[in-house]
Amino acid sequence: MRDLQSRLHQLLPDYLPALVAGLLATAAFVLLGSTPLARALGLALAVAGVTVALQRFGGALAVIGGLALAFSPVFWAQTGGGEQPLLTLILALLVLAVVLTGLLLVVSKRPIIGLAIGVVVFVVLFWSLTGTPRSLRLTTLLAAWSLVLLLDGLLIVHARPDVPEIRRLGAHHPYGLLLLFTLGVLNEPLFMLMSPAIALGLLLLKVRLPRWFWALLAVVVVIGIRGVIVQYVDVYWWNYPARQAVERGLRVPFLLADGWREASRWLYVMNIIVGQFGPVGVLLGGIGLARLARWYPAVGEVTMLAYAAYALFGLVYFGADSSVLLLPLLMIQIIWMTYAVYAFSQWLQKSARPAWGAVRWLAPAAFTLLPLLMLARIIGE
Repeated sequence: MRDLQSRLHQLLPDYLPALVAGLLATAAFVLLGSTPLARALGLALAVAGVTVALQRFGGALAVIGGLALAFSPVFWAQTGGGEQPLLTLILALLVLAVVLTGLLLVVSKRPIIGLAIGVVVFVVLFWSLTGTPRSLRLTTLLAAWSLVLLLDGLLIVHARPDVPEIRRLGAHHPYGLLLLFTLGVLNEPLFMLMSPAIALGLLLLKVRLPRWFWALLAVVVVIGIRGVIVQYVDVYWWNYPARQAVERGLRVPFLLADGWREASRWLYVMNIIVGQFGPVGVLLGGIGLARLARWYPAVGEVTMLAYAAYALFGLVYFGADSSVLLLPLLMIQIIWMTYAVYAFSQWLQKSARPAWGAVRWLAPAAFTLLPLLMLARIIGE
């Protein structure tokens, strides 16, 4: 019993922010967004994933960043809808999965394995009972937890010299990434846009992986490329002039090869980001990326590569749902924004007088305005 209590005390600080963000998001989705509980829990699990990814930068900032995702217009657009079938069975199985995951978190010496198992169990249930192939909610969920494994592994292997890392890289980092990436591509081929970042992240983890691992990863990438070609490429639209499409205001769910050459498309992608977090959010994102490149270059490189892949897709895809498909890009934007606030908070604490202890709360307090303003906009609508 004493070991159990000790284990709980160790885990609580690490995963309490994700629990808080998930519960707050669930309450908002159900009460304000009129979302069925099963769908709200699925969305909240993605919010919790982003919160876990941000945990290294402080619990308060992690919760704020997670809620910024939850209340962003594109993410919020997934709320609502009618009641889902088999809701009682789904909830019963979900409670069972949560209980089993909790036991694994307490007993296992590698608690993130318990979380990974919980994610897999939830994905299987969510996919088989409420989801459908090309489920956006499942794609969002898998993208969030892929970022968790990427950031966690890279921050372990490439820890700063003045912040010694007491944990070791586990097998769950590379193999968990492979599992989540495979599920993501099978659900939505567009998930293969994560492949450059995942491949680079695996190389930067500096772990020896068997040949079958890389072979399987390559097969999944090929499956994803084929799926993208089937789903998003049409011979007629592929060669259609992007300039003419922009002038005519066309919205077609296909890729136009020269879309990246049009300046208006760059403004379009930028406006999607500004529409979620405002100009200040874009500025914070740039600062956060610059600071990551300085202190955690591996994290900066991997996130920038994933960001670039989705941004390029946004430039050449002319579908009306392009902003929704760019949700992984928005998650990375939140990571950059949160790190910018974290870096500013660290600078304040080092610059202020030691007697002024409240200075460490100034940056999180200012950052809190972002999700609050987003929530106010939701309530106002």
